[in-house]
Amino acid sequence: MTKIYVCTHKKFNPPPDPMYIPIQVGRELSEDLGYLGDDSGDQISYANEYYSELTGLYWIWKNDYQSDIVGTCHYRRYLLNDNGELLSDTEIAEALEKFDAITTKRLDLNYSYYEGFGENHKIYYLKELERVLRRVVPQDYPVYERLVHEKHTYFGNMMIAKKSLYDDYCNWLFAILFELERSIEIDEPDSYHRRIFGFISEFLWYVYVTARELKVKQCKVGMIAEKAEITEIKSNLAKFFASGDLEGAKQYFLECRSKRPDIMMEASDITGELHLCMEVIAIAGLEKKDGNKCLLDYITDFSELMEYCNRLNHFVIGELHNSLTEQEKREYEELKSREYTSETAISVSRRMFENNTQAHRYVKV
Repeated sequence: MTKIYVCTHKKFNPPPDPMYIPIQVGRELSEDLGYLGDDSGDQISYANEYYSELTGLYWIWKNDYQSDIVGTCHYRRYLLNDNGELLSDTEIAEALEKFDAITTKRLDLNYSYYEGFGENHKIYYLKELERVLRRVVPQDYPVYERLVHEKHTYFGNMMIAKKSLYDDYCNWLFAILFELERSIEIDEPDSYHRRIFGFISEFLWYVYVTARELKVKQCKVGMIAEKAEITEIKSNLAKFFASGDLEGAKQYFLECRSKRPDIMMEASDITGELHLCMEVIAIAGLEKKDGNKCLLDYITDFSELMEYCNRLNHFVIGELHNSLTEQEKREYEELKSREYTSETAISVSRRMFENNTQAHRYVKV
């Protein structure tokens, strides 16, 4: 029997395949959504604010005795086959005849994991983790020490494996995390940064796989919805733009990014529109600083601003890569002739994309 548990904290439309089972994580602390919960049997649902989806992983480990194969994904993210479809029971079984586990594509980071973690969280947690690893799993510490200074990781705590391997991983993982919990004090001002064990565990899965030389099938991840938090942020920015309140938009955006550094990540900003909002704020701010009329003096509608930045970026990227067609060159010249297209706007776009290998993510063609 194969069960893929879909971790969620909100109502959603589950996949029609009954193999995919919604499990509400942190149910002990929130409203019952009517799904299977992680607050029964042997459980740590009460610690969800620190462990995030790991309270669901723990429940599966301790309470699912029937399944031969188990897996975890999210209500917004699913592991996909090569055709971009949800994995079927048959595909999973066939894959696990050749591989030890199925998981996400390995991320290639711009910085080492250690540096990246320090940018978004207190490095104190990682230093304490190192001490814990030396005590609890000393045989694996050399692998951790090497990987943490490299530029790769898995993400999302998404994996599928035979239950025996899943249990071994959870036994290893929670032995580390429970010892870490006893060794640190979590004092964070917001819910995002309090989910420290959830963040650390994503990298620990990479360490576990590498240390045991497991053969894993790496799959694409499908995103089926935008985070409710992202939708709310865009809605509020649209109100600031509509009233021409540049300073309000800037302060709100910076506050949101400070509380939730993940909002700019690809898995959160799936449409790229938050990056476009940042571009609008940058363009208008620099134009005002120069004593000129700004973009928000001409365009205040959110969708029109997004369309404008998309068009500008498309032309700028094409110009940078010398790939504009003759028709596009004429359209670009026409856009540049508009009163609201300043040299500042073009300069901001160029700076965004001249060294950006992921430029295509933020442009709708």
